[in-house]
Amino acid sequence: MNGFASHGLDEDAFGEKSNLKSGLQTFDAFPKTKPSYTTPSRRGGQWTVLILIICTVFSLSEFLAWLKGTEAHHFTVEKGVSHDLQLNLDAVIHMPCDTLHINIQDAAGDRVLASQMLTREPTSWKLWMDKRNYEKGEYQTLSREDEKRVKDQERDAHAGHVFSELRRNTNRKFPKGPKLRRGEKVDSCRVYGSLEGNKVQGDFHITARGHGYQDGMKHLEHGAFNFSHMITELSFGPHYPSILNPLDKTIATTESHYYKYQYFLSVVPTIYSRNQNIDLDALPTSSSSTRKSNKNLIVTNQYAATSQSDALPESPYLIPGIFFKYNIEPILLLISEERSGFLNLVIRLVNVCSGVIVTGGWFYQISSWVGELRRRRAGKGRSEGYLSGKVQEE
Repeated sequence: MNGFASHGLDEDAFGEKSNLKSGLQTFDAFPKTKPSYTTPSRRGGQWTVLILIICTVFSLSEFLAWLKGTEAHHFTVEKGVSHDLQLNLDAVIHMPCDTLHINIQDAAGDRVLASQMLTREPTSWKLWMDKRNYEKGEYQTLSREDEKRVKDQERDAHAGHVFSELRRNTNRKFPKGPKLRRGEKVDSCRVYGSLEGNKVQGDFHITARGHGYQDGMKHLEHGAFNFSHMITELSFGPHYPSILNPLDKTIATTESHYYKYQYFLSVVPTIYSRNQNIDLDALPTSSSSTRKSNKNLIVTNQYAATSQSDALPESPYLIPGIFFKYNIEPILLLISEERSGFLNLVIRLVNVCSGVIVTGGWFYQISSWVGELRRRRAGKGRSEGYLSGKVQEE
């Protein structure tokens, strides 16, 4: 009929074969890339290099963030993990050692004779001022802290920095003071050491001999009073010298003899951990045993401090001295380092790279479309099927 059969040709050979492969092609819903987009070009290569650089930067950023981890703060009610509270003190008072009274009076009614438990070392006030303050400028007044000191305190509140400092500084002993030089005037007393008290509200005070207690000791003349002091360390819990507390390396001086310094401290029990899932009931009752049993767990205390100082009129009812009034807050602060699993890191890297590639492809297509549109407007994008130029007159 149509001449194909007479020439020995099959009409079905000129159409699409109806097999399984051709049937699946009807369900193909994916758009095909234009041939012009698959042609290598210099501009496309530059764009590809740029996308690879962006993917590398973002991937490194995600990996470093994963490696560093995140820090989480959780508050809970203090369940009485321990009943003892360790106090660490290293201070210099501008008075001879035999003229000082150092005691603790807590809310439980117990009195701790801190003078017998702490080490008292005769020293020179000028020597400490020259070696520790004027040369290095370490000691500052509590009301005039510089920006560096504030940043150091904020850094010491992070779990990662605390663990790194404790791993680097393993020595937890009190540092040695400057040695007395020959002929140096001994007019001060360095008081340092650790002592145990009840984990309740208390008052740690340094007063003069014969004042504040009916202990039968000889009354000290008021003209010998000078409660100027330098605090190298005041902390609660295990002794960690590398951690900067609010009263560490502070100085307070006065010319008045009858003077009273008051520090009000709010102590918050704190746990630093590298594990976000901690069973608080399973913690050891002793901070030292906790430190030995688990290197990824630090049980300590933080505190906030405010101060008040006034010159007092000489009266038998008013007692000059240095008073640290501390209050144990009924909360527990848990600071933990958290890090997601490796699979989550892989998923984040895939998402980041995919997002950059897709976004880069969109920008590339948009820029190509804009460039093509500009060429057409400039008359450079006409098809070869159109005549260009003017028709010459015969």
